[in-house]
Amino acid sequence: MEKTTVTLEDVKQAAVRIRPYICRTPLLRESKMDSALGCQVYVKPEMLQVTGAFKIRGALSKILSLSQEERDKGIITSSSGNHAQACAYAGKVLGIHATVIVPEDTPTLKVENARSMGADVILWDRAYAERWKKVHAEVEEHGYTIVHNYEDFDVMAGQGTIALEIMEDLADVETVLVPIGGGGLISGISTAIKETNPSIRVIGVQAEACCPYYLSRQNGERTRATVKQTLADGLACDWPGNNTYPIIEKYVDDIVTVSEEAIEEAVRVVAKDAKLVAEPSACVGIAALLSGAVTTRPDEKVCVVLTSGNWGIDMIGKLLKGERVAGIF
Repeated sequence: MEKTTVTLEDVKQAAVRIRPYICRTPLLRESKMDSALGCQVYVKPEMLQVTGAFKIRGALSKILSLSQEERDKGIITSSSGNHAQACAYAGKVLGIHATVIVPEDTPTLKVENARSMGADVILWDRAYAERWKKVHAEVEEHGYTIVHNYEDFDVMAGQGTIALEIMEDLADVETVLVPIGGGGLISGISTAIKETNPSIRVIGVQAEACCPYYLSRQNGERTRATVKQTLADGLACDWPGNNTYPIIEKYVDDIVTVSEEAIEEAVRVVAKDAKLVAEPSACVGIAALLSGAVTTRPDEKVCVVLTSGNWGIDMIGKLLKGERVAGIF
């Protein structure tokens, strides 16, 4: 029977599947940030995963669910880079041929990492629709199985395992902030949280430069966004997903946006106070607290999901020195 959504039970089953392959990242109490952010700050550092991002959870959840016939045909995906690396790593570990299609302006580190893990990397148009046309053309020619980066329910379930770990480590967590790109991460996390403890607040954060879910929430219907240059290239998305949008509308309490300046400052704060190298896409939750986009109490226990750390170290270095860095479209 074809799945029509993701459930808490799906997330629990995904946790069992992927446990042998992932890092159970710690929940870090970052009291140095409390005063600036206005709450009791905890961070979930997913850049500590072997691929440097949370995406390995969803990729493995999906790929481990495939039949042997599907595995033998190989897998294919398109992403801005982190999901591509996750599929490349999963393919390497499981002995499955992986092909990944990424934007031609993807940060070099992400491309090199995917290639080093044995994936065939195809550089293609930055436009989402054009890349997925290429994916389907490759499927037509080679018979690959698609591992979608956010529309797949098994992928969402894998991402939702982050929420299980947060609630295990901090049972009285009150608010969880989650970056939103395509929406698979927050779909999995919000499902796991709200079907466990509905009183926990889940807030999604988008960059002002690419915020279709924010606009859709404001308009009460799916709304396309104009994507502008942004440091948060991993969150670039112009249209809410068919499968993610209903879940987000059901379970996510609020969606806010943050400016490029707030994202820059958040990268610096994470490096200075948490001693973590996080890419800009990962830091939008911190940016939301810094900028006041999200209001909290000083005694409120707030967990920010830091999704990834795969960005050129030279570019992050410029941000840390206060230099301006051009965003990616």
